[in-house]
Amino acid sequence: MLERQIIEKIFKTALESGDFAEIFFEEKNNFSLTLSSQKIEKVVSGNEFGVGIRILDGSNVVYGYTNNLSDENLILITKKLADSLETKSTSRDVKIGEAVVEVNQHKIKRMPNTVPMKEKVELLKKIDKVARDYDKKITQVEVMYFETVQNIKIINSEGLNTKDTRVSTRIAVECIAKDGENVQTGFCGQGSQKGFELFSDDIDVTEIAKEAARQAMILLSADDAPSKEMTVIMENGFGGVIFHEACGHGLEATSVAKKLSIFSDKIGEKIASSCVTAIDDGTISNGWGSMNIDDEGNKTQKNVLIKDGILQGYMIDKLGARRMKEKSSGSGRRESYKFAPTSRMTNTFIAPGTSTLEDMLKGIKIGLYAKSMGGGSVDTTTGDFNFSVREGYLIENGKITSPVKGATLIGSGPEILHKIDMVGDNLSFAQGMCGSVSGSIPADVGQPRIRISSIIVGGKK
Repeated sequence: MLERQIIEKIFKTALESGDFAEIFFEEKNNFSLTLSSQKIEKVVSGNEFGVGIRILDGSNVVYGYTNNLSDENLILITKKLADSLETKSTSRDVKIGEAVVEVNQHKIKRMPNTVPMKEKVELLKKIDKVARDYDKKITQVEVMYFETVQNIKIINSEGLNTKDTRVSTRIAVECIAKDGENVQTGFCGQGSQKGFELFSDDIDVTEIAKEAARQAMILLSADDAPSKEMTVIMENGFGGVIFHEACGHGLEATSVAKKLSIFSDKIGEKIASSCVTAIDDGTISNGWGSMNIDDEGNKTQKNVLIKDGILQGYMIDKLGARRMKEKSSGSGRRESYKFAPTSRMTNTFIAPGTSTLEDMLKGIKIGLYAKSMGGGSVDTTTGDFNFSVREGYLIENGKITSPVKGATLIGSGPEILHKIDMVGDNLSFAQGMCGSVSGSIPADVGQPRIRISSIIVGGKK
C-alpha cells in the first residue's frame, strides 16, 4: 500500500488541474471450474492487482490505471492526466482522512478460496449426475462454478479513506436434451454475495440440476410460438431482465445527465402504470448486486425509482451528481481498477403487488405465459427491446395449455411500463452480469409475476 507522503504528492499533482482526485486500489482473486461431458474441462484462476487514478474538474473527467505501483510511475501517470485537462488551478488543500474499514453487512461463513478443490469438484459431479438421471434424453450437461474475492481501498482528496472486501459465489447448469434431430437446451443458475455456505445453507443444488433438465425436456415437446400481439403473463425472477435492460439503464445518470435518456427531466411525471413501483437496492443482505460501499466509497442505498407509476429519482454517481446538480445515490460502480466508475444498477426490481395467477388468467382468450426469459437486446436511448422467451406456454381461454418455443417479446420499455395492468405477490430475484461503459458487474434482476395487457410476440407460426 502507498505511503501517505506519496498519496499527498499524487493529490497535489492532480489538483494542479482538477478540483477532485481519487485513488482506487484493487486486489481481486477469481476462480472458475467447468465440468463438461462428465470431466473437468476448464480450471481458471487469476489475480488482478492495480490502481486507478481519477481527476475531476467540474464535469470533466480523466482516468488512468496501472499495475506498476512504483512511486515514480504513479506520479508520472497523475501528471499526464492533470496535463490533459485544459484548466490550471491554484494550489488546493489536500485532505487525507483516517482509514476506515467498512462493517460487512453481508456475512461470510466460509471463504470460497479456502475450500479444497476436491470438494468443489464433488459438488459439480453431484449436480451432473442429478441432471443426467432426470431423463435418458438428457445427452449433455455442463456445470460451471465461479467465485470472486475482491479487496478494495478508496482514498480521495475530500478526506475519504475506506476499504472493503466483497465475496461472491455462483453455480450454473446447462442441459441439452435430444430426441432424434430435435435438440433443446435448459439452463438454471444462482449466485449470491456469500461464501461456499451458499451451497449448503441457501440453495439445493439438486433442484438447480433438475430445473435445467426439466426445461430442456419441456422444449422437446414444444410447438413453434405464434406471431401476433397478445396479452403476456411474465413469471417472476429473471423476468425482471426486461425492466433492467429496457428501463433501468435509462434511469442511470450515465445517460440521464447527458439528456440521452427518454426519462431525462421527468421527475414527478407518470411514466408507468399505477401498479408499478420499481426499486434499486444495494443494501439487500447478501444480494448478488449488493455492496457495503459503492466503487466511489459511498454507502449503498435503497433508491425508489418509480412509486405508483410516478418517477421518483435516478441512480447517480459522483460525476453524474455534478452534472445534474444532485446528490450521489451510492450507485458508482466499476468492473475493476481498469475502469472509471459510473452510475450502475445493483439489485433492481419491481415491487410486489397483490394479484394472483388466477386473477391474471381471467379473460385471456389467447395469450402467452412466459415462465422463463432468455437473453435479448435493447436500445438504451429509446428503450426498444427484443427478448427471447426460454420457456413459454400458450394461454387459451383463461388456462395455461401447451408449451411453445422460439417466442420473442418485442416492444418499448417506456410503453410496456404503462401496459403492466397486474402485479403479483411472488417477488423473487435472478442473478446476471451487466455490461456497460464501466465494465461487467454482478447485478440482480427481480420482479413478481406481472401481466402486460398487450405486447408483440414474435414466433414462427
